[in-house]
Amino acid sequence: MTIFVEGITKSYGRNPVLRGLTFSAQAGEITLLVGPNGAGKSTTMKVLAGLTCPDGGTARIGETNILNERIRAQRFLSYFPQRPSFHPRMTCAEILRFYARLRGVASSRYEAVFDLAGLRDFERVRTGELSGGTRQRLGLALLLLPDAPVLLLDEPGLSLDPGWRKRLQETLRFEAGRGKSVLVTTHLIAEWNKVAHRCLLCRDGQIERELDPTNLPHNFDETESAGRDVPGSSTTDEPRLSIVR
Repeated sequence: MTIFVEGITKSYGRNPVLRGLTFSAQAGEITLLVGPNGAGKSTTMKVLAGLTCPDGGTARIGETNILNERIRAQRFLSYFPQRPSFHPRMTCAEILRFYARLRGVASSRYEAVFDLAGLRDFERVRTGELSGGTRQRLGLALLLLPDAPVLLLDEPGLSLDPGWRKRLQETLRFEAGRGKSVLVTTHLIAEWNKVAHRCLLCRDGQIERELDPTNLPHNFDETESAGRDVPGSSTTDEPRLSIVR
């Protein structure tokens, strides 16, 4: 399913974050959304996940309007927020089983994503005791659990070591190869060189230009990512991870 964003606007108080944002992310491709802090990337992901309403514009997954048919649209997607968090007293297995029941996922799928995320040794470990990297891997397992046709990932490489970031990319390439739409925000732009199919530069709430995904280090200086923070779009306001129904 293709993701369509057309003329989306969003402000937090008097601070405009999205200013007529327009782009599409095609099925069967990984699309990167890059840009400095405060550019509106995380807000865009929240709009697409149905977690916040824009002030104007439209957003669709296939033919389903996210704004008018939010619950239906959420059935087609899986969302990985920037900093996933979980109930600290629940174990990894309890978290995955809860979401598996919520989405009606078969036990075979549960076992597969558990192993894919390398969590077998942490099955009975409470999430409050996990390292940041292992918590990210639990988030990855939850992302893949429902086998949704649209995957939204907001800075998924945070806290992951280089080996696991590479494994994440390989997994997303595989999922895109199965026909899924994969939309990723990231500051680790050079690592995605020749991995993503498209790369869109977002600045001041608009798509400024499209970058060559095979020559990213020369198209975008990663020091540009250290921009200003906009209230309501900072890296500290992310919601708890939820594989949306």
